[in-house]
Amino acid sequence: MENKKEMRTWLDELNLDHPLVIAGPCSAETEEQVLKIAHELKDTDVNYFRAGIWKPRTRPGMFEGVGALGLKWLQKVKEETGMKVCTEVANAAHVKLALEHDIDLLWIGARSTVSPFIMQEIADALEGTDKPVLIKNPVNPDLALWLGGIERIYNSGVKNIGAIHRGFSTYQKTKYRNIPEWQLAIEFQNKFPDIPLINDPSHITGKRDMIFDVSQEALDLNFDGLMIETHYDPDNAWSDAAQQVTPSTLVQIMKDLKIRKETDSEAEYNKSLDNLRAQIDVVDNQIIELLGKRMEAADGIGELKKQKNVAVLQSKRWNEILGKMVLEGEQHGLSEEFILKMFKAIHQESINHQEKIINS
Repeated sequence: MENKKEMRTWLDELNLDHPLVIAGPCSAETEEQVLKIAHELKDTDVNYFRAGIWKPRTRPGMFEGVGALGLKWLQKVKEETGMKVCTEVANAAHVKLALEHDIDLLWIGARSTVSPFIMQEIADALEGTDKPVLIKNPVNPDLALWLGGIERIYNSGVKNIGAIHRGFSTYQKTKYRNIPEWQLAIEFQNKFPDIPLINDPSHITGKRDMIFDVSQEALDLNFDGLMIETHYDPDNAWSDAAQQVTPSTLVQIMKDLKIRKETDSEAEYNKSLDNLRAQIDVVDNQIIELLGKRMEAADGIGELKKQKNVAVLQSKRWNEILGKMVLEGEQHGLSEEFILKMFKAIHQESINHQEKIINS
């Protein structure tokens, strides 16, 4: 699969003066609920009304969606509001039903993207459709697996494609529900700059009060749009209550977001500069997080040394680490002088942490 300008034709033809917005409830709960939310979103920046009708849940016994009945509710949304509608499909049967009900856009979820077998089954069912199909990243941070899923859909004759970045699962406790791993999304953009890339801040954050900040970061990184879960009564939603916002909150988010609109002769330069600076911000944040984790490990070493009454400074190991890092740095274009300064500072901070524990 090669990058082609035609990959974004379906998005360009919408002639939007703002990022693409896909919004609606995590789950379609009742016909009344779906229509109420749709009417509240009708005259906003929302381009596609979303609602999950088949919900792949982590454990059985949770609400797993209303099923095919919800497709009729989405048809009513189209009839009453004129909005385009979309939903998630997880197997060939879902695809068949969604196409029969003229759903305007389909997306494939993270739990499906992780399996090449499922993706091929869905790709075969989608063969030749002109509906836009968006593919979410797999639950694990594997760019090849994500691109492989997209390629299977593309090879089935689906030319209107896009990708959704919804973050990645981790065993570590973080402020995110799914860590964004922005660097992976940046690498995706570098490989396929013309595949529309949509950010899903709802699933990345898991918390409605973080949605604005993640949305802004995505737009700073030149994402093409946002998918934001929206419910008129989020706290009582049947699924993912904590990450849904009200329609009025969504409208305010879209008003407050800073969207880069350059019109001068240096527009392309400024756009590229902003994007590269945003990439640096992402990496800088990762560096801080990694240094924090390193110091946590140093704290653990300090506790062990305190128990055994061992000296903080172990010169032999420190010299081994320094020599190894100098060689590693050279392979990444980093000077010996820089590596020595940086790791001496890190080492000193590590010693400070250990001494504080030993002397406490």
